[in-house]
Amino acid sequence: MRKLKVFFSSLQWLAFIIASSIVAPIAIAALYGMDASETASFVSRTFLVLGLSGLVQVYFGHRLPINEGPAGLWWGVFIIYAGLGPTLYGSGEETLRAIEAGILVSGILFMLLSVLGIIDRLSKLFTPVVTGTYLILLSLQLSGSFLNGIFGVGYRGEETVNLKIAGICLFIVLFTFVFAEKGPRVLRQYSVLISLALGWIIFAVFGLTEPVKITSNKLMEVPPVFAFGKPVFDSGMIATSILVTLLLLTNLIASVRVVEQVLQSQNIKLAKTRYRPAGFMAGINQMLAGLFSAVAPVPISGAAGFIATTKINTRLPFIVGSFILVVISFFPKIMNFVSGLPAPIGYATVFIIFANLMLPALAGFENLVNKSQSRMIIVFSLFVGVGSMFVPSSAFQDVPPILTSVLNNGLVLGTVVAILIEQTVTKLGAKKRESA
Repeated sequence: MRKLKVFFSSLQWLAFIIASSIVAPIAIAALYGMDASETASFVSRTFLVLGLSGLVQVYFGHRLPINEGPAGLWWGVFIIYAGLGPTLYGSGEETLRAIEAGILVSGILFMLLSVLGIIDRLSKLFTPVVTGTYLILLSLQLSGSFLNGIFGVGYRGEETVNLKIAGICLFIVLFTFVFAEKGPRVLRQYSVLISLALGWIIFAVFGLTEPVKITSNKLMEVPPVFAFGKPVFDSGMIATSILVTLLLLTNLIASVRVVEQVLQSQNIKLAKTRYRPAGFMAGINQMLAGLFSAVAPVPISGAAGFIATTKINTRLPFIVGSFILVVISFFPKIMNFVSGLPAPIGYATVFIIFANLMLPALAGFENLVNKSQSRMIIVFSLFVGVGSMFVPSSAFQDVPPILTSVLNNGLVLGTVVAILIEQTVTKLGAKKRESA
């Protein structure tokens, strides 16, 4: 019975990782004009890296059940350079080779920063105020993509709301919520897996799924190394990599903090936080992404919502789920099938999980000591962060990419503002007490 429970819990983790990660590689492939075969290969390489990265971290890094997902910052770099790349590098292919090199550089930087202990210093900046602000901004930033996905905007190339898709997705969201709360006790923790299967079946019944495209007749295929070609090292991309690495470090710290909070709320005993090993292994994972020409990974804060919703809080199901992901990435026909997952169903299935990300933030705010000062920091940071989300990307076309990745990313900008204000206020308060 226990083995069966572990098996289904592992499938639940697998379904969550796939549903929350499938959109990024498919969207990037479309941006760079990849055909069906190239897209399937890109998806399989990305899933291989995500699975390996999760295993590397759970064994040698932070040792927590936190899945790795395509880093939003690297996704942003792919998007930005899709427009700038042909001008800077001559073609889309050369641009991908430059990004490939940038990810490798990021891996080296991650390892250096961890060995030097800089990650431990950065972790001290993530107070309850900063972590809570980060979580709220993350939820708000994701909400736009989720609602567009659930309403079917962009699905099948139509930039309008599809009421049939919206109706089915809203039903799946409601079903997932009710099932997780009121469903049979034995099955509640499998709500994500059940909702994903149900939504996919409904989409198929209504003729909303895309036909599975067989891109390879091979039973098994080893993902190639440097699929985009030999890495092209460029000073501009290296500068971008340095900034992205620092920001991903803060993302890693925030994700670890949030998952620890959820596990502690479920009375799970935790060892001392391992930021330095986590940072070093994150460098290994970036190197793997560069080696396999995939979207670079980062620990996903959404794991906290998954654990809170499903109550699957042990490491074994996560390890098995990640291992299954690695294995299926070697089978082209399975990857073709997985790539056929309708994006709206993926969004609808994990909607509740990502919406739950705000809960630890709100709970943490209730226990703040200096509430009036903390509220000022929070609202100011949210005002700046949310405001930047409404500035169109086209407005930054004349701004250097390294600045664009900060100023046009509300999550990053708002979090940085929260850190700067809190540190400034804390230092001023300390000077006042000394002078008194």
